[in-house]
Amino acid sequence: MSTWLSPARPGEPQECTDPAERKAIGIELLVVFAVTLGMSGLQSLISLLDALLQPTPLGEQQVAINQPQADLGLLDALAQLVNVLRLISWGALGAFLLWRGGVALRAVGLDRTRMGGDLARGAGLAALIGIPGLGLYLLAHALGLSLTVQPSTLTDAWWRAPALVLAAFGNAFAEEVLVVAYALTRLRQLGWSENRSLWLAAVLRGSYHLYQGFGGFVGNVVMGLVYGRVWQRTNRLVPLVVGHTLIDVVAFVGYAALRGHVGWLP
Repeated sequence: MSTWLSPARPGEPQECTDPAERKAIGIELLVVFAVTLGMSGLQSLISLLDALLQPTPLGEQQVAINQPQADLGLLDALAQLVNVLRLISWGALGAFLLWRGGVALRAVGLDRTRMGGDLARGAGLAALIGIPGLGLYLLAHALGLSLTVQPSTLTDAWWRAPALVLAAFGNAFAEEVLVVAYALTRLRQLGWSENRSLWLAAVLRGSYHLYQGFGGFVGNVVMGLVYGRVWQRTNRLVPLVVGHTLIDVVAFVGYAALRGHVGWLP
């Protein structure tokens, strides 16, 4: 059995005291985020700096989240699916490393034992974060602190809605598994306090949204604080994935449907 765990509570993450194991956990954290969302954070920071150096004001610039990847429609659909697969693979990597290290996935709430309650709590989290988040984006955009975010610029094809729904799930699965379940569990094993771990994870979540502007960063830090605290108190990950998926589905599919038909969308 791994020295990270207490024999009395198999499958539950425990603080690691062995120096070699602690070093291994630290290296693993750096490597995982260097090839996933941490790298995305660095790329987003560079994108924001580039936008700030442009002569055009930040609020008059545009950035797309889901955009065409190929000219031919079928190839574009395949490219969108590959991107979803990449995101799911990132999340699966975090889940696998926890499981391989002796942490049962049920211990981080990644199971189907409470689906009814998890779905209801996920819908509540979506409303709690999504509605104020939209207001924050509109305010930041009006103040010139955010780029004009286009959730989707995909062509109006039959596969667009399913692709956007899958993209929403891919984003949610990758982010919640890595930034919440994986990162916070590993930091617990290193003996970090809950508040310190929470703030690090929340800032990390905000970092890879910097390409959207300061509004995207602040909004996602707040989301990270709320989602992270909910997980720390419940150890249930499924509601977070459900809530995040619902937020992105509304943003991606809703924007694609409303674009050009309402005046309040930037």
